[in-house]
Parts: sequence; structure tokens; C-alpha cells
Amino acid sequence: MTVLTLPDPQAVAQQAVKKISSIAALPEITTQIVTTVEDPKSNASHLHHIVSHDPALVTRILKVVNSAFYGLPGQIASIERAIVLLGFNAIKNIAVASSLGQLFRGVKLGDDYTAKDLWIHCVAVGVTARELARQMRLPLADEAFLAGMIHDVGLLVSLQVYLDHMPDVCQRAKTTTQHFCDIERQLIGTDHQCMGAALCEQWKFPRSCQLVAGYHHHPTTLHENNRLLVTLVHVADTLCCQAGQGFSLTAANQQLEPADLAVVGLEMTLVEQVRTNLPTLLSNAMSIFQ
Repeated sequence: MTVLTLPDPQAVAQQAVKKISSIAALPEITTQIVTTVEDPKSNASHLHHIVSHDPALVTRILKVVNSAFYGLPGQIASIERAIVLLGFNAIKNIAVASSLGQLFRGVKLGDDYTAKDLWIHCVAVGVTARELARQMRLPLADEAFLAGMIHDVGLLVSLQVYLDHMPDVCQRAKTTTQHFCDIERQLIGTDHQCMGAALCEQWKFPRSCQLVAGYHHHPTTLHENNRLLVTLVHVADTLCCQAGQGFSLTAANQQLEPADLAVVGLEMTLVEQVRTNLPTLLSNAMSIFQ
């Protein structure tokens, strides 16, 4: 009797990421910024030296620091002052957001969605995760924003390696109640969570981001100590997909369980409050980060 051996999704994801190492790479300056921010020995002058070599990034940072998104008083024209006021993590987030915006271009996921729709969704999830953290008075709003921004980067790998399969994946997701990840595993042997975790590891993103990319649809499979940030993104992803913000197929049928949220101290009343405020929240942010 022949025994069918299914491919290991983690191994398939690692091989897929290796194939795109020369394509979906972060710009060198963004990599330098991430490394600098993660280095406890770095200071503002180090970061300023890197940022000042990219006029477009300087312009973007000044645009953000003077927007309502961070709520800082007055007009700030100095990049040095912006770095001090925003903090290292916010500068890193702006750089990563700008770089991802360049990568999410030019291809279609299916008949109804482009890579730009995926980018809109990632911005929306980042903004929503940040708002959830702020409403819970957690000291990780910037971390939540970055985690939300990168949660679906595994789909970047799919768009490079499995582009021919994506229309079928999307069509099945639209016409069945199957979870998007299950459809991916059936059709390509892995899913965007596995590929996202592998890509974040290659990009040397923090471990917290790797966990978000790898488990944002299934946070309860993680140890309770690792669930908080992943759960915030899980909730933000669910809210944004249900609201049709950009590419919404990955979590359109995802349901939020109050008991699971309570484990990390998140109440459904707060979730519903953020859901109600979502249109205003996102309209204010989209003009800045798109």
C-alpha cells in the first residue's frame, strides 16, 4: 500500500523564501535602520546619519511627525528633532512602511484584488492594532503598528513564487467557508503565515514580528506569554477584513472569541468601540502612509 506523504509547510515556506531572496529584499537603508534601532548601543546621531542619506525618507518622516497621527504640537522642520520626538521605533516603522509600499506593487492576487489592495489592508491592520494598544494603555503602540503592517508579508512570497496559484486560492476563498490558510496549504503546500515568518526571519525583524507573521490567524496556539501582540493583530486583521479594507479574504470569515481575548486583557466592548471608529481612524492614516 502506498502511503501519501504531505510536504512539510515550514520546509516549503523556507524553500519559497530562498527563491525570492534577490527580489523581495528590503532596501539597504531600511535594513540599516532596523539593525540600528534593535542595537541597544545606538543613539539618535547614528540614526540621523543613516536617515539623512535618503531625502525621500526624510520627507516622509517630516510629513508623519507633522500629521495628526502622532498628535505632536507645532510644526517640526528638523529631522533631528523629529527623531527625538517620534522615537527610534516610530522612525523604523515609517521606513519599513515606505519600503513595503514599494514591494506591494504591480501584480494581481486574483480578478478582484491587486497588490495595492494588499498594501491598503496592511496599513489598515497596522493602524488598528496601534489603536487597540493605545486604548488598552499598553506601552507597545509603535510595535503593534509595525506588527500589523508586516502581518501579511508572506503573501509577498506567494506573489513571487506562486503567482499562478493565487487566483485559484482567492476564488476558493470567495466561494467557500474554508479558512484561507487551509486553502493555501491544499493548493501550494504551505501558507502565508509560514512564509511570512520565514521572510521576517530573513529580514532580521524582531522575534515578536516573526510570531505575528507566523501565527496571526491562530494566536491561541502560542504560549500565553507570546500572545498579546499576536492577538492585537489578530483582532485588527479580523476587523479590517470584515470591514472590507483592501484585500479582505484572509480573515473575512474569522470570528473573535471573547474568552480568547480575555486571556490578554482585551474586552469585546473595546473591540466594538474600535470597530465603530474604524472609518475615521483609517481615513486619517491612509493619506499619510499610502
